[in-house]
Amino acid sequence: MSQRFISNVVLAIAGAVVVVSSQAFSSSRTGWLTFGVSLGALALWSAVASVVYTGSTLTWLSLGEAIGFVGLAIVGLVAHELRTERIVHQFEAIPADARDGRRAEEFQAAA
Repeated sequence: MSQRFISNVVLAIAGAVVVVSSQAFSSSRTGWLTFGVSLGALALWSAVASVVYTGSTLTWLSLGEAIGFVGLAIVGLVAHELRTERIVHQFEAIPADARDGRRAEEFQAAA
């Protein structure tokens, strides 16, 4: 697996954790969790907002930012898969009988 794929999966999981915590926990706990996830994802605005705002504003900002993290991770995963599919489909299939004919010619030329 590539590092890009792994980082997108981690970002999606972290965003899902913040989405759930924004609806399940208190705003101060959600704020600190969002702060930690934001620093891990290098999302500066989210880190600042999680420290500056309180109450329901913090809850809804955290929810929106976490949904954005999940969306960004999904877009990254889709881009990764599309790039992988494009590479796989660019290989040329050579029938087995054609390969054997080439090998026989190569062996005759070498002898």
